Amino acid sequence: MKKIIVSFAIIAALIIGCKTNTKSSDAKTLTITLEPKSNSTVTGTATFTEKNGKVTFTAKIAGLQPGVHAIHIHEKSDCTAADGSSAGGHWNPTFKKHGKWRVGEYHKGDIGNFTADAKGNGTITLTTDEWAIGGDDETKNILGKGLIVHQGADDFTSQPAGNAGARVACSGIIK
Repeated sequence: MKKIIVSFAIIAALIIGCKTNTKSSDAKTLTITLEPKSNSTVTGTATFTEKNGKVTFTAKIAGLQPGVHAIHIHEKSDCTAADGSSAGGHWNPTFKKHGKWRVGEYHKGDIGNFTADAKGNGTITLTTDEWAIGGDDETKNILGKGLIVHQGADDFTSQPAGNAGARVACSGIIK
């Protein structure tokens, strides 16, 4: 009888342990493709991975002018306008002033700046618990929004959008 109870306890512990490990490693991943706007040749991809209540965002962009560029999440996943204006303004579900990520007030879409190298290639990564891929909390849900790369740098001061210049690439954040 002891062997049966001990065996059952070991099997139960293994099952519970496996379920816990599987659950904690569940991740949602969404990869989107940026398309050129404003007569640019800018292209790239962005990947959003949600795991353990945090979203990691990584964008790899090519075809830029060397230097500093802004990237933001905008209100709509609509990239039909030639200049990207159909994506609307910055995503700002909490009605804050535009600013620098995690410094004072900022929009949830205020990702920030990244640098393109001499060949026009740039990468940016951000991890946050302020976004989610889906879900009922519209102050976190990035689905249905747009991702915009700008021609210039965000000054983190000008309202409402940081004076970053033309929209040179766009993608809808959609499944």
